[in-house]
Amino acid sequence: MTSYLLAGGGTAGHVNPLLAVADALRERDAAASVLVLGTAEGLESRLVPERGYELLVVDKVPFPRRPGRQAATFPVRFRRAIAQVRAHIRSHAIDVVVGFGGYASAPAYVAARREGVPFVVHEANARPGLANVLGARRAAGVGVAFAGTPLRGGEVVGMPLRREVISLDRAATRAEAAEHFGLDASRPVLLVFGGSLGAQRLNEALADAWPDVLATGWQLLHVTGERSDLSDPGVPGYVLRRYVDRMDLAFALADLIVSRSGAATVSEVSALGIPALYVPYSVGNGEQRLNAASAVAAGAAELLDDATFDGGAVRRIVVPLLGDRERIARMAAAAETVGTRNGTENVIALVDRALGAA
Repeated sequence: MTSYLLAGGGTAGHVNPLLAVADALRERDAAASVLVLGTAEGLESRLVPERGYELLVVDKVPFPRRPGRQAATFPVRFRRAIAQVRAHIRSHAIDVVVGFGGYASAPAYVAARREGVPFVVHEANARPGLANVLGARRAAGVGVAFAGTPLRGGEVVGMPLRREVISLDRAATRAEAAEHFGLDASRPVLLVFGGSLGAQRLNEALADAWPDVLATGWQLLHVTGERSDLSDPGVPGYVLRRYVDRMDLAFALADLIVSRSGAATVSEVSALGIPALYVPYSVGNGEQRLNAASAVAAGAAELLDDATFDGGAVRRIVVPLLGDRERIARMAAAAETVGTRNGTENVIALVDRALGAA
Protein backbone atom coordinates (compact mmCIF):
# COMPACT_ATOMS: atom_id res chain seq x y z
CA MET A 1 0.00 0.00 0.00
CA THR A 2 1.38 3.39 -1.03
CA SER A 3 1.16 6.25 1.45
CA TYR A 4 0.90 9.77 -0.02
CA LEU A 5 1.28 13.06 1.83
CA LEU A 6 -0.10 16.08 -0.06
CA ALA A 7 1.11 19.40 1.33
CA GLY A 8 -0.35 22.82 0.71
CA GLY A 9 -3.07 25.23 1.64
CA GLY A 10 -3.86 28.71 2.76
CA THR A 11 -5.88 29.63 -0.32
CA ALA A 12 -8.26 27.91 -2.72
CA GLY A 13 -5.55 28.16 -5.37
CA HIS A 14 -3.48 25.69 -3.36
CA VAL A 15 -6.24 23.56 -1.82
CA ASN A 16 -8.36 22.84 -4.90
CA PRO A 17 -5.62 21.27 -7.08
CA LEU A 18 -4.42 19.34 -4.03
CA LEU A 19 -7.90 17.89 -3.50
CA ALA A 20 -8.26 17.06 -7.21
CA VAL A 21 -5.08 14.97 -7.03
CA ALA A 22 -6.13 13.42 -3.71
CA ASP A 23 -9.47 12.32 -5.17
CA ALA A 24 -7.81 10.79 -8.22
CA LEU A 25 -5.27 8.90 -6.12
CA ARG A 26 -8.01 7.50 -3.89
CA GLU A 27 -10.14 6.49 -6.88
CA ARG A 28 -7.19 4.77 -8.55
CA ASP A 29 -6.32 2.73 -5.47
CA ALA A 30 -8.86 2.55 -2.67
CA ALA A 31 -6.25 0.88 -0.45
CA ALA A 32 -3.80 3.78 -0.74
CA SER A 33 -3.30 6.10 2.21
CA VAL A 34 -3.88 9.71 1.12
CA LEU A 35 -3.11 12.26 3.83
CA VAL A 36 -3.01 16.05 3.68
CA LEU A 37 -0.55 18.35 5.44
CA GLY A 38 -1.74 21.86 6.19
CA THR A 39 -2.05 24.55 8.83
CA ALA A 40 -4.81 24.99 11.36
CA GLU A 41 -5.51 28.50 10.06
CA GLY A 42 -5.78 27.94 6.32
CA LEU A 43 -8.75 27.10 4.13
CA GLU A 44 -7.60 23.49 4.18
CA SER A 45 -8.59 23.18 7.85
CA ARG A 46 -12.22 23.21 6.70
CA LEU A 47 -12.14 21.85 3.15
CA VAL A 48 -9.91 18.83 3.70
CA PRO A 49 -11.96 17.15 6.48
CA GLU A 50 -15.16 17.99 4.58
CA ARG A 51 -13.77 16.00 1.64
CA GLY A 52 -13.08 13.02 3.89
CA TYR A 53 -9.28 13.29 4.28
CA GLU A 54 -7.25 13.37 7.46
CA LEU A 55 -5.46 16.69 7.95
CA LEU A 56 -2.03 16.50 9.57
CA VAL A 57 -1.23 19.89 11.06
CA VAL A 58 2.02 21.84 10.84
CA ASP A 59 2.74 25.26 12.32
CA LYS A 60 2.24 28.22 10.02
CA VAL A 61 5.67 29.81 9.63
CA PRO A 62 5.72 32.61 7.02
CA PHE A 63 9.05 33.52 5.45
CA PRO A 64 10.07 36.89 6.93
CA ARG A 65 10.01 39.75 4.43
CA ARG A 66 11.88 42.29 6.56
CA PRO A 67 14.06 42.45 9.68
CA GLY A 68 12.26 42.28 12.99
CA ARG A 69 11.08 39.97 15.72
CA GLN A 70 9.49 37.56 13.25
CA ALA A 71 12.73 37.29 11.32
CA ALA A 72 14.73 36.74 14.50
CA THR A 73 12.53 33.85 15.63
CA PHE A 74 12.04 32.33 12.16
CA PRO A 75 14.90 29.78 12.30
CA VAL A 76 13.65 28.22 15.52
CA ARG A 77 10.02 28.16 14.39
CA PHE A 78 10.91 26.73 10.98
CA ARG A 79 13.02 23.97 12.53
CA ARG A 80 10.07 23.08 14.76
CA ALA A 81 7.78 22.89 11.72
CA ILE A 82 10.25 20.61 9.93
CA ALA A 83 10.38 18.36 12.99
CA GLN A 84 6.58 18.18 13.03
CA VAL A 85 6.48 17.05 9.39
CA ARG A 86 9.29 14.52 9.91
CA ALA A 87 7.27 13.01 12.76
CA HIS A 88 4.21 12.78 10.47
CA ILE A 89 6.28 11.13 7.73
CA ARG A 90 7.63 8.51 10.13
CA SER A 91 4.40 7.76 11.98
CA HIS A 92 2.41 7.32 8.75
CA ALA A 93 5.19 5.59 6.77
CA ILE A 94 4.91 8.15 3.97
CA ASP A 95 6.29 6.99 0.61
CA VAL A 96 6.10 10.28 -1.32
CA VAL A 97 5.31 13.94 -0.62
CA VAL A 98 3.51 16.17 -3.14
CA GLY A 99 3.62 19.91 -2.50
CA PHE A 100 1.31 22.54 -3.97
CA GLY A 101 2.79 25.64 -2.38
CA GLY A 102 1.71 27.60 0.66
CA TYR A 103 2.91 27.58 4.24
CA ALA A 104 2.81 23.81 4.67
CA SER A 105 4.94 23.02 1.63
CA ALA A 106 8.29 24.54 2.60
CA PRO A 107 8.81 22.46 5.78
CA ALA A 108 7.36 19.44 3.94
CA TYR A 109 10.06 19.63 1.26
CA VAL A 110 12.87 19.90 3.78
CA ALA A 111 11.43 17.15 5.99
CA ALA A 112 10.99 14.80 3.03
CA ARG A 113 14.58 15.33 1.92
CA ARG A 114 15.92 14.67 5.42
CA GLU A 115 13.80 11.52 5.73
CA GLY A 116 14.95 10.24 2.34
CA VAL A 117 11.43 10.42 0.90
CA PRO A 118 11.00 11.65 -2.70
CA PHE A 119 8.90 14.75 -3.22
CA VAL A 120 7.16 16.40 -6.15
CA VAL A 121 6.35 20.10 -6.58
CA HIS A 122 3.35 21.55 -8.42
CA GLU A 123 3.19 25.28 -9.11
CA ALA A 124 -0.18 26.75 -10.13
CA ASN A 125 0.92 30.31 -10.91
CA ALA A 126 3.10 31.58 -13.73
CA ARG A 127 5.15 33.41 -11.08
CA PRO A 128 6.11 30.76 -8.50
CA GLY A 129 5.94 31.18 -4.77
CA LEU A 130 9.06 31.09 -2.62
CA ALA A 131 8.31 27.68 -1.09
CA ASN A 132 8.16 26.05 -4.52
CA VAL A 133 11.22 27.92 -5.78
CA LEU A 134 13.21 26.42 -2.91
CA GLY A 135 11.59 23.00 -3.17
CA ALA A 136 12.19 22.67 -6.92
CA ARG A 137 15.96 22.62 -6.36
CA ARG A 138 15.85 19.13 -4.83
CA ALA A 139 12.52 17.76 -6.07
CA ALA A 140 12.18 14.43 -7.87
CA GLY A 141 9.68 16.09 -10.20
CA VAL A 142 8.41 19.62 -10.84
CA GLY A 143 5.13 20.34 -12.62
CA VAL A 144 3.93 23.79 -13.68
CA ALA A 145 0.53 24.90 -14.90
CA PHE A 146 1.82 27.47 -17.41
CA ALA A 147 4.61 27.48 -19.96
CA GLY A 148 7.41 29.87 -19.08
CA THR A 149 7.09 29.48 -15.32
CA PRO A 150 10.63 30.09 -14.02
CA LEU A 151 11.02 26.99 -11.87
CA ARG A 152 14.03 24.69 -12.04
CA GLY A 153 13.21 21.46 -13.86
CA GLY A 154 9.62 22.53 -14.46
CA GLU A 155 7.49 20.47 -16.86
CA VAL A 156 4.20 21.86 -18.16
CA VAL A 157 1.54 19.53 -16.75
CA GLY A 158 -1.39 21.90 -16.48
CA MET A 159 -3.66 22.40 -13.50
CA PRO A 160 -5.47 19.62 -11.62
CA LEU A 161 -9.08 20.69 -12.12
CA ARG A 162 -12.45 20.07 -10.52
CA ARG A 163 -14.23 16.97 -11.78
CA GLU A 164 -17.26 18.95 -12.97
CA VAL A 165 -14.99 21.01 -15.23
CA ILE A 166 -13.03 18.04 -16.57
CA SER A 167 -16.19 16.16 -17.53
CA LEU A 168 -18.18 19.13 -18.87
CA ASP A 169 -19.67 18.78 -22.37
CA ARG A 170 -20.59 22.41 -22.99
CA ALA A 171 -22.77 21.85 -26.05
CA ALA A 172 -24.72 18.98 -24.51
CA THR A 173 -25.25 20.91 -21.26
CA ARG A 174 -26.19 24.30 -22.74
CA ALA A 175 -29.96 23.78 -22.67
CA GLU A 176 -29.87 22.62 -19.03
CA ALA A 177 -27.65 25.57 -18.12
CA ALA A 178 -29.95 28.07 -19.84
CA GLU A 179 -32.95 26.70 -17.95
CA HIS A 180 -31.00 26.80 -14.67
CA PHE A 181 -30.24 30.53 -15.07
CA GLY A 182 -33.44 31.52 -16.87
CA LEU A 183 -31.70 32.52 -20.10
CA ASP A 184 -32.27 31.70 -23.77
CA ALA A 185 -30.01 28.90 -25.00
CA SER A 186 -30.28 30.14 -28.59
CA ARG A 187 -28.76 33.56 -27.85
CA PRO A 188 -25.10 34.27 -26.97
CA VAL A 189 -24.10 34.82 -23.35
CA LEU A 190 -21.41 37.04 -21.83
CA LEU A 191 -20.27 35.63 -18.49
CA VAL A 192 -18.67 38.11 -16.07
CA PHE A 193 -17.19 37.06 -12.73
CA GLY A 194 -14.34 38.01 -10.43
CA GLY A 195 -13.65 34.93 -8.36
CA SER A 196 -15.31 33.71 -5.16
CA LEU A 197 -15.22 37.15 -3.53
CA GLY A 198 -16.06 39.03 -6.71
CA ALA A 199 -14.22 42.00 -8.19
CA GLN A 200 -15.45 45.50 -7.42
CA ARG A 201 -13.89 46.95 -10.56
CA LEU A 202 -15.72 44.51 -12.81
CA ASN A 203 -18.97 44.92 -10.88
CA GLU A 204 -18.94 48.70 -11.13
CA ALA A 205 -18.15 48.61 -14.83
CA LEU A 206 -21.02 46.25 -15.64
CA ALA A 207 -23.42 48.08 -13.33
CA ASP A 208 -22.83 51.08 -15.58
CA ALA A 209 -22.72 49.39 -18.98
CA TRP A 210 -25.09 46.41 -18.83
CA PRO A 211 -27.75 48.14 -21.01
CA ASP A 212 -25.12 48.52 -23.75
CA VAL A 213 -24.30 44.80 -23.54
CA LEU A 214 -27.96 43.81 -23.86
CA ALA A 215 -28.42 46.22 -26.77
CA THR A 216 -26.05 44.03 -28.84
CA GLY A 217 -28.45 41.10 -28.57
CA TRP A 218 -26.21 39.26 -26.13
CA GLN A 219 -27.37 38.09 -22.73
CA LEU A 220 -25.41 38.79 -19.55
CA LEU A 221 -24.72 36.40 -16.67
CA HIS A 222 -23.00 38.45 -13.96
CA VAL A 223 -21.63 36.74 -10.86
CA THR A 224 -20.80 39.58 -8.48
CA GLY A 225 -19.41 37.79 -5.43
CA GLU A 226 -21.01 37.57 -2.01
CA ARG A 227 -19.69 40.93 -0.81
CA SER A 228 -21.40 42.87 -3.57
CA ASP A 229 -24.41 45.06 -2.84
CA LEU A 230 -25.54 45.23 -6.48
CA SER A 231 -29.13 44.19 -7.06
CA ASP A 232 -30.62 42.41 -10.05
CA PRO A 233 -32.55 44.96 -12.16
CA GLY A 234 -34.97 42.24 -13.22
CA VAL A 235 -34.45 42.83 -16.93
CA PRO A 236 -34.90 39.91 -19.34
CA GLY A 237 -31.55 38.66 -20.59
CA TYR A 238 -29.62 39.94 -17.56
CA VAL A 239 -29.08 37.54 -14.65
CA LEU A 240 -27.17 38.77 -11.61
CA ARG A 241 -26.08 36.31 -8.94
CA ARG A 242 -23.92 36.94 -5.90
CA TYR A 243 -22.78 33.34 -5.83
CA VAL A 244 -23.06 30.38 -8.20
CA ASP A 245 -22.49 26.87 -6.88
CA ARG A 246 -22.71 25.38 -10.39
CA MET A 247 -19.99 27.21 -12.26
CA ASP A 248 -19.92 24.30 -14.68
CA LEU A 249 -23.37 25.40 -15.89
CA ALA A 250 -22.18 29.01 -16.14
CA PHE A 251 -19.23 27.85 -18.26
CA ALA A 252 -21.57 25.75 -20.42
CA LEU A 253 -23.49 28.91 -21.34
CA ALA A 254 -20.54 31.26 -21.81
CA ASP A 255 -19.71 32.34 -25.37
CA LEU A 256 -17.28 34.96 -24.04
CA ILE A 257 -15.93 35.58 -20.55
CA VAL A 258 -14.77 38.73 -18.77
CA SER A 259 -12.96 37.88 -15.55
CA ARG A 260 -9.88 38.15 -13.38
CA SER A 261 -7.00 35.89 -14.38
CA GLY A 262 -6.23 33.82 -11.33
CA ALA A 263 -4.44 30.57 -12.10
CA ALA A 264 -7.49 28.37 -11.54
CA THR A 265 -9.75 30.62 -13.62
CA VAL A 266 -7.35 30.74 -16.59
CA SER A 267 -6.77 26.99 -16.38
CA GLU A 268 -10.47 26.15 -16.30
CA VAL A 269 -11.43 28.61 -19.05
CA SER A 270 -8.54 27.43 -21.24
CA ALA A 271 -9.35 23.76 -20.64
CA LEU A 272 -12.92 24.40 -21.78
CA GLY A 273 -11.87 26.38 -24.86
CA ILE A 274 -13.80 29.56 -24.05
CA PRO A 275 -12.54 32.93 -25.41
CA ALA A 276 -11.90 35.49 -22.69
CA LEU A 277 -11.10 39.07 -21.84
CA TYR A 278 -8.97 39.03 -18.71
CA VAL A 279 -8.67 41.96 -16.32
CA PRO A 280 -5.69 40.98 -14.13
CA TYR A 281 -5.90 42.04 -10.50
CA SER A 282 -3.38 44.82 -10.09
CA VAL A 283 -2.47 44.07 -6.46
CA GLY A 284 0.23 41.48 -5.77
CA ASN A 285 3.34 40.50 -7.69
CA GLY A 286 1.81 40.57 -11.15
CA GLU A 287 1.18 36.85 -11.45
CA GLN A 288 -2.35 37.29 -12.83
CA ARG A 289 -1.04 39.03 -15.95
CA LEU A 290 1.52 36.24 -16.42
CA ASN A 291 -1.11 33.53 -15.87
CA ALA A 292 -3.01 34.76 -18.93
CA ALA A 293 0.06 35.13 -21.15
CA SER A 294 -0.16 31.77 -22.95
CA ALA A 295 -3.86 32.22 -23.76
CA VAL A 296 -3.18 35.74 -25.03
CA ALA A 297 -0.24 34.56 -27.13
CA ALA A 298 -2.44 31.89 -28.73
CA GLY A 299 -5.09 34.46 -29.63
CA ALA A 300 -7.66 32.92 -27.29
CA ALA A 301 -7.78 35.87 -24.90
CA GLU A 302 -6.97 39.53 -24.54
CA LEU A 303 -5.78 41.55 -21.55
CA LEU A 304 -7.57 44.67 -20.29
CA ASP A 305 -6.06 47.09 -17.79
CA ASP A 306 -7.60 47.06 -14.33
CA ALA A 307 -6.92 50.75 -13.69
CA THR A 308 -8.95 51.86 -16.71
CA PHE A 309 -11.64 49.18 -16.75
CA ASP A 310 -14.96 50.94 -16.25
CA GLY A 311 -18.27 51.33 -18.00
CA GLY A 312 -16.62 53.35 -20.72
CA ALA A 313 -14.11 50.56 -21.36
CA VAL A 314 -16.96 48.06 -21.65
CA ARG A 315 -18.58 50.29 -24.27
CA ARG A 316 -15.32 50.94 -26.15
CA ILE A 317 -13.83 47.43 -26.05
CA VAL A 318 -16.29 44.74 -24.99
CA VAL A 319 -19.42 45.91 -26.84
CA PRO A 320 -17.69 46.16 -30.27
CA LEU A 321 -16.28 42.66 -29.75
CA LEU A 322 -19.75 41.30 -29.04
CA GLY A 323 -20.78 42.56 -32.45
CA ASP A 324 -17.86 40.93 -34.23
CA ARG A 325 -18.89 37.29 -34.52
CA GLU A 326 -15.97 36.41 -36.82
CA ARG A 327 -13.42 37.70 -34.33
CA ILE A 328 -15.05 35.79 -31.49
CA ALA A 329 -15.07 32.66 -33.65
CA ARG A 330 -11.33 33.05 -34.24
CA MET A 331 -10.74 33.46 -30.51
CA ALA A 332 -12.87 30.39 -29.82
CA ALA A 333 -10.90 28.33 -32.35
CA ALA A 334 -7.64 29.46 -30.75
CA ALA A 335 -9.04 28.67 -27.30
CA GLU A 336 -9.49 25.06 -28.35
CA THR A 337 -5.70 24.79 -28.64
CA VAL A 338 -4.94 26.18 -25.18
CA GLY A 339 -5.13 24.39 -21.87
CA THR A 340 -5.62 20.79 -20.85
CA ARG A 341 -8.11 18.73 -18.90
CA ASN A 342 -5.38 16.22 -18.01
CA GLY A 343 -3.58 18.18 -15.29
CA THR A 344 -4.50 15.74 -12.55
CA GLU A 345 -3.28 12.71 -14.49
CA ASN A 346 -0.10 14.55 -15.45
CA VAL A 347 0.72 15.37 -11.82
CA ILE A 348 0.09 11.78 -10.78
CA ALA A 349 2.41 10.62 -13.55
CA LEU A 350 5.15 12.80 -11.99
CA VAL A 351 4.42 11.21 -8.61
CA ASP A 352 4.57 7.69 -10.04
CA ARG A 353 7.86 8.52 -11.72
CA ALA A 354 9.27 9.83 -8.45
CA LEU A 355 8.21 6.63 -6.67
CA GLY A 356 9.72 4.49 -9.39
CA ALA A 357 13.04 6.28 -9.10
CA ALA A 358 13.12 6.13 -5.31
